[in-house]
Amino acid sequence: MEPRSSSGRMIQVDARMAGPLFMLSAALLFTLMSTIVKLMPEAYTIWHLGFIRCFGGLVVLTTLFSRGKNPLKGHNYPLLVLRGCLGALAFFCVVTAVRTLPISTAIVLFYTFPVFAALFGFLIYRETLNQFQMICIGILVAGVAVLFDFSFTGDTFGQAMAIAAAVLAGVTVTLIRSLREKNGPVVIYFYFCLMGTLATLPLCLASPYLPASPAEWAMILGIVATSVAAQLLMNQGFFFCKGFEGAAYMSCETVFTVIVGIVFLSDPVSWHFFLGGVLIVGSGLSLHWLGRHKSA
Repeated sequence: MEPRSSSGRMIQVDARMAGPLFMLSAALLFTLMSTIVKLMPEAYTIWHLGFIRCFGGLVVLTTLFSRGKNPLKGHNYPLLVLRGCLGALAFFCVVTAVRTLPISTAIVLFYTFPVFAALFGFLIYRETLNQFQMICIGILVAGVAVLFDFSFTGDTFGQAMAIAAAVLAGVTVTLIRSLREKNGPVVIYFYFCLMGTLATLPLCLASPYLPASPAEWAMILGIVATSVAAQLLMNQGFFFCKGFEGAAYMSCETVFTVIVGIVFLSDPVSWHFFLGGVLIVGSGLSLHWLGRHKSA
C-alpha cells in the first residue's frame, strides 16, 4: 500500500500493519452500527433494517464514488453477484439469530466464522494453516465464549441461523481474495448493497414503516454512515491479509461491544470480560506476529 500525502510524496505503509489497522477500525464502526440497531424501535423488522443498510449504502456509494461513471462496472460479475447475495443472506441470518436466541449464544455461534474462513480458504485456494495458527483460532473462539459467558441455549431454528451466518460470512470473506485482484472495495460493497436492496425491497413495500421522529431519522443516518465506512474499511483490509486472518481481527468487535455495554449501558464488569478479552486480543496479536514472522 502506497498512499500519497498532500505534498504528493509517497508514504510507505507496512502491509502487515495495514491489514489489522483497517480491520480493527472496521470492527469498531460495526460495533457502533450494532449499538444503534439495538436501540431502534421494535417496529423495524429485519427487512426494514436490511433495507436501511443496503439502500442507504447504494445512495452513499453512488453519490460519493460514481462521479458520472457506471457504479455497476466491475470485473467477474457472477462472483460479484454471488458474493453480494451471500453477504446479504449472512446479514439476515445473524440478525434473525440475535433476535431469536440469547445474545451470548448468537454471538458465540456467529463468531466461529474465522474457522469457516480458514476452511473455505483451504477448499477454494489451498491456503494452509500451521498448527500455531489453528491453535490461535481455537483460542479466539474460546475467548468469545468466555467473554459472553456462553451457554448453548435457545431454539434449534435460531442456532441454525447463527451457524448459517457464520458459514456464509466465512465464504464471503474468502471470496474477496479473487475479487480484490481487479475490483476495489467500493465495487465489492456496491454489489452487496444492490443484492440486499433487491431482496428486502418487496418485503418492505408489503409492510411499509416510516420514521416517526427526528431521533429515528438520526439513527437511520447513523446506521448508514457507520455501515458504509465499516464495510469499506473491512474490504480494504482484506487486500492486506488472508480471509481467516481478517476474520480473526474482526472478532475484536465482540470486545468493543462489551466495552460499549459497560461504559454506556451500565453493564457489570466481570472476570469474563478480562479473560475473554485477553484471549481474543492475544490470539489476534499472535496471528499478526506469526504472519509477520512468516513473511520476514
